[in-house]
Amino acid sequence: MTERESSHLEHRQGADAVVRWLIHVIEYAIVVSLLIVSAVVLVRTIVTFLSHWHTFTQSVVPAIDGILVVIILLDIAHTVFGYLNSSTIPVQPFLVIGILAGVRDILSASAHLTLSGSIPPRDFHNTLISLATGVGVVVALLLGLLILRFTTKSES
Repeated sequence: MTERESSHLEHRQGADAVVRWLIHVIEYAIVVSLLIVSAVVLVRTIVTFLSHWHTFTQSVVPAIDGILVVIILLDIAHTVFGYLNSSTIPVQPFLVIGILAGVRDILSASAHLTLSGSIPPRDFHNTLISLATGVGVVVALLLGLLILRFTTKSES
């Protein structure tokens, strides 16, 4: 190897190291950002819930919705952090995140049906479609999660 080739290789390795370092910094910044957003959503959810205590039936559904959003954000942060430590992307946490998001949508649609009083037929129809879609997504993701767990156990 000539001196010029050696110098080029060292320069390239140095540039690769800088790029890898920047990627790690950005990935950790994403995790920290998700944690900050989770904390803000949790605090706002609690404050809103407690300030609307007199209308408990109307404030409990948004409170549960906010808590589910926090759980979803924390699961995403945990998954990204796990990826940073192992450099592999696990499928199972994303299925769980999808299931939680689907449950959140189901809760939202059912709360809309329950708390809205009289609903125009078109809104009722759209809400039922949203509810059915959410249930379908949750069932499909649950089946995927079960298949993943059974195949993982049988391989072990």
